[in-house]
Amino acid sequence: MLSRRQLPALALALGAALPGPARAAYPDRPVRIIVPFAPGGGTDIIARVMSEGMARELGQPVIVDNKPGAGTLIGNDLVAKSAPDGYTLLLGSFAFAVLPSIQPKLPYASNAAFDPVMLIGRSPNVLLVNATKGIGNLAALLAAARKDPGALTYASFGNATSAHLAGALFSHLAQVELTHVPYRGSGPALTDLLAGRVDMLFATAATVAGATSGGRLRAIAVTSAERSAAFPGIPTIAEAGVPGYASEGWYGLYAPAGTPRETIERLNVAANQAIRTETFQRQVAEEGLSIAGGPPARLAEYVRTEETRWREVVQRANITAE
Repeated sequence: MLSRRQLPALALALGAALPGPARAAYPDRPVRIIVPFAPGGGTDIIARVMSEGMARELGQPVIVDNKPGAGTLIGNDLVAKSAPDGYTLLLGSFAFAVLPSIQPKLPYASNAAFDPVMLIGRSPNVLLVNATKGIGNLAALLAAARKDPGALTYASFGNATSAHLAGALFSHLAQVELTHVPYRGSGPALTDLLAGRVDMLFATAATVAGATSGGRLRAIAVTSAERSAAFPGIPTIAEAGVPGYASEGWYGLYAPAGTPRETIERLNVAANQAIRTETFQRQVAEEGLSIAGGPPARLAEYVRTEETRWREVVQRANITAE
């Protein structure tokens, strides 16, 4: 017979031995991808097309939620401080690798606040010039820049954007002096390039087709290390006269740090499946995207290299967020 004192201990022991409620398999509710830009841009398009394929693979809706502002800090911070359960993800891009160099204090613990899921792909920028300026190729541009240092201007979408840094790297490697003119977005920059108020722009691939169709702008080089399948007839900046030059946009999927490894693997499989669908490849063709995929480690390694490279550019050119 058990004494009254022994009964509570027996009950605890029996309770520990019994199986608890089964843990729901991931995912058992919708997944959200945070895009730290306004709707309609390249990052937003990539996220929305990829989310469709991921939803089919995961068996749950994948919702794209735009959280623009503060140079992507608002969206990044939201994901960094979300529960590490795989239900809130981040669509990272070029700014993700540059922010630690231009922001002395981030609201989250640098990029260590995120776990990589997958490198989606990489895309070149395209060097556009105003066709009325008499610059038909990169050699002519370099000759004009060396003849009159500082006279040639290049537009960007704002300080520390990919277009700004692409120009800073070009200026350094080509050993020419260019004048940077920042704008509040790609629209105003393109408008002034068309009007001849600035001389050149390192434009996104999606901008090029519409911008050059009227003959007022000319694409003279791509910024990637290799020629782009989207612009096969346009040489790289490196092969056209600036050896070693390479600058590209990229897209990667992240989860908050501490997300369970099995959840990361599940998301990685779903994302890899999504980017290999015919629908995804057709709809992102305008971005000039070179599709990557692969394991999470591929994204981690790529972004470490990007952070190091652009930190040197930022420090050398004394680039700040404002």
